[in-house]
Amino acid sequence: MALAVLFLILGFLLLMKGADFFVDGASSIAKQLRIPSLVIGLTIVAFGTSAPELAVSVSAALKGSNDIAIGNVVGSNIFNLLIVVGISAVIFPLHVKKSMIKKDYPMSIMAAVLLGILVMDQLFGKSKMEIGRLDGVILLIGFAVFMFLIIRDGLRGRAEILESEEEIEIKYNLGMSIVVCVIGLAAIIWGGDLAVDGAKTIARICGLSEALIGLTIVAFGTSLPELVTSIVAARKGESDISLGNVVGSNIFNIFLILGVSGVIHPMRVADTYLYDIAILVIVSIVYFIPISRTKRVSKGAGSAMVLTYIAYMVYLFVR
Repeated sequence: MALAVLFLILGFLLLMKGADFFVDGASSIAKQLRIPSLVIGLTIVAFGTSAPELAVSVSAALKGSNDIAIGNVVGSNIFNLLIVVGISAVIFPLHVKKSMIKKDYPMSIMAAVLLGILVMDQLFGKSKMEIGRLDGVILLIGFAVFMFLIIRDGLRGRAEILESEEEIEIKYNLGMSIVVCVIGLAAIIWGGDLAVDGAKTIARICGLSEALIGLTIVAFGTSLPELVTSIVAARKGESDISLGNVVGSNIFNIFLILGVSGVIHPMRVADTYLYDIAILVIVSIVYFIPISRTKRVSKGAGSAMVLTYIAYMVYLFVR
């Protein structure tokens, strides 16, 4: 137990410092390459902070720990939306760009809806729910479409930035920015791994079920990079990186991580996960309505998100 707590603390420290480096490096790369920060947030930052989820879910799928593999993704997405965005907004209200409202956020909702449809195999005459190889391929096709749209928008945004010819303050040169990014990402992945190992050990010593561990402890642990990175980005006024990180990570988690996991090893889905996927879809839609109208996430909305997550945690433990 003492060693597990030590791993947890060390993991938190690495996550915080790594996120600080990663945001600075990613922001500097975006400015020098004249790429919109939102695109960097949706791709490089989102992929980097989703690395722990990818490692944990694929490893769990290979070991037959389906509850941890699926619970990690669904739980992480709920955590990202309600806690990461919520706490970031409480610290510093987030401004939302039109492209996020028109394309990126709706795609994250569509990904959750598609996941719900794919796991309901009874609709297609099957006796059990699972994410099979065909489901995995469908999810990976969704990921390819998402990446195509992001790259297209990135090229358009870069052309607009180049035309503006504004002076941009740059913290590091390109080479140093990449080095800082890599160091930050390595610290984030290592810190996330240590934090998850420590949390899982503590949870098992306390006698928690694998499904609950997947939806709570592991989901929280693997979402720590998103949480710390988004908070750091919000504190530095990088709303595009903060929001893009969350929305991009949620899309990556479903399309890429569950897609790869399903192709590698079909995963049985417990009936109770339908409720969690439904909750993910509902909260995504409920909070999309005010965000799309005001084009910002206020401190009040952020507080409501955090309270919603606390209610969800109570529901999980009661269930």
